[in-house]
Amino acid sequence: MDIKHSFRLTIASVFLFTGSTAFAQPGSTTDPSISGGTQTGVNTFWTPSKTPDGAYDRRPHISTPIPWHYIREEDILWKKRVWREIDTREKPNVGFRYTGDEQTGGGMFIEILIDAIKRGKIKAYSNFDDRFTQILTKEQLMEQITPKPDTTIIMDPITGVENQKIINHDFEPLSVTKYRLKEDWIFDRNQGAMVCRIAGIAPVKDIIVDGDYRGSQAIFWLYYPDIRGLLANYEVFNPMNDIARYTWDEFFESRQFSSKITKVSNPFGANPGSGGTYFKDNMNPMESLYESQRTGEEIFNKEHDMWVY
Repeated sequence: MDIKHSFRLTIASVFLFTGSTAFAQPGSTTDPSISGGTQTGVNTFWTPSKTPDGAYDRRPHISTPIPWHYIREEDILWKKRVWREIDTREKPNVGFRYTGDEQTGGGMFIEILIDAIKRGKIKAYSNFDDRFTQILTKEQLMEQITPKPDTTIIMDPITGVENQKIINHDFEPLSVTKYRLKEDWIFDRNQGAMVCRIAGIAPVKDIIVDGDYRGSQAIFWLYYPDIRGLLANYEVFNPMNDIARYTWDEFFESRQFSSKITKVSNPFGANPGSGGTYFKDNMNPMESLYESQRTGEEIFNKEHDMWVY
């Protein structure tokens, strides 16, 4: 997270956290379906406790997405589309790699997303489609997340005959090391402030061939406004305080993650709708990092410039 944003986001996050999470009172008739459905376990490795597991009376958390302020096109004085990348191996992003408990859904963040897609709660779009034009079927999704099977030769110790054996692999959640965000930074004159709206999110997995890293690739894209109800039902692990956890919706809206900008809208895109080239396409890794920081500073200073000029 940028230092200049940290103070403002910390103050904002206090209000966001206290204002968006409700606690169901005994006998409450609140319908959890308004927030995207009830929380469900996302894998078979986590078994919920059969008794209250703790020294206090934990109430069911019924959370709803933080309401977005309506923005009219006529009130937008400046807008910039930005693509950024979250590396889950960085310390501020440890919540993405937490294996889960009863409050977090019993799985990692990627498992929550994949489980919701399989259950039909949310739609996934093609991994090359950040414009959300091609919806993936469940079969196409499984093809994307499941590693290709390996073939090995096994010799029968008795007959000496060599047999071919196909070894199937399951999806490995830890192979997802990054997430890409597509977002719009907007100066809304009605609010008199810069507003960020996330448009899409894509998990990115490492491609390993014969034990060697061969690059990374997005698995699918999700239209972020459509998944906010789901994200509000699952909590993010907080390494500092187990009782003070954000929901995933609060986590993204209060910008509690570390990331770097990888692309901004520009006229040099090779493909229609691509939004232009990435920094890494024309720069070495160090230059790309500097350009990311420079772009972040430019967006941050734009809000000040709109007021001054």
